[in-house]
Order: sequence, then C-alpha cells, then structure tokens
Amino acid sequence: MKTPPISAYQETLGMIYFARMLDKIRRHAAGSLREDFCDNLGSGFDSRCTGFLRVKYDELVAKVLEGGSDEEILQWCFQAGRALDEGDIFIWNLYLKKVGWNDGVSEILARRKKESGLDGRDEIQTMLEYFEYDEGRKI
Repeated sequence: MKTPPISAYQETLGMIYFARMLDKIRRHAAGSLREDFCDNLGSGFDSRCTGFLRVKYDELVAKVLEGGSDEEILQWCFQAGRALDEGDIFIWNLYLKKVGWNDGVSEILARRKKESGLDGRDEIQTMLEYFEYDEGRKI
C-alpha cells in the first residue's frame, strides 16, 4: 500500500521536516510512497532543507540509501554541508512552521486546500498544518 510520508513536525536532533524528507526518500526507493509525492521529490521543502544544510539532494539520497539512522544522516549533513547550531535549528523550525501564513506561499496553500476539499478549514493557515490534514493525521 502506498502511503504519505511521516509528519513534518517529527524532529531529528531538534530539527523538524528532515525526518519527513528522509522518509520520502526511503518510501520512494521501496515503491511505497504515495504517487502524488513522487514528482516533487527534491524540490519544494526538500530543496529548502538541503539548501539550508548546504548539501546536494542527490548526494543526500545516496547517503540515505546506504543506510543509517536519521540522526546519523543529519550528522553527515553537518559534516558534508554545514553544521547547524541551536540557533540555526530554532530559526529553521520557526520559518517552516509559518510557511503559508501571510507570505509568498499563501496562494499555493489556498489552492492546495481547495484542491483537497479543505478550503473551508480556516484553522489550516500554514503548509505544515495543511500536510497534517491532507495526509489524515488531523481531521
């Protein structure tokens, strides 16, 4: 059965979204990632995350497919790209938790909510909240 990835709120060494990106990579390689996620692998938040870490997405995919825990792979990112300190992770998490709320992504969020039949759900104000509802973790 093909399924969506884990929640973007899942933390790895305090950093949100990273575990979701790795989960998508692993599920895609296993053929179990829901089809609507496959076309955007490496783009969107994946691209923003790898850019923030200063690693190339293709190199990250290769590292993930070699094996290792999420924590080990994030530590590899800190070595291969740049190490994040507590302040960097705090800024990343705050940024990601607000994407879609009165910013350049608001229009995309509104479109996705409409496409998913969630346009009447005013409590969904950010992309991460949208993921939670669209993927069935919240109703």
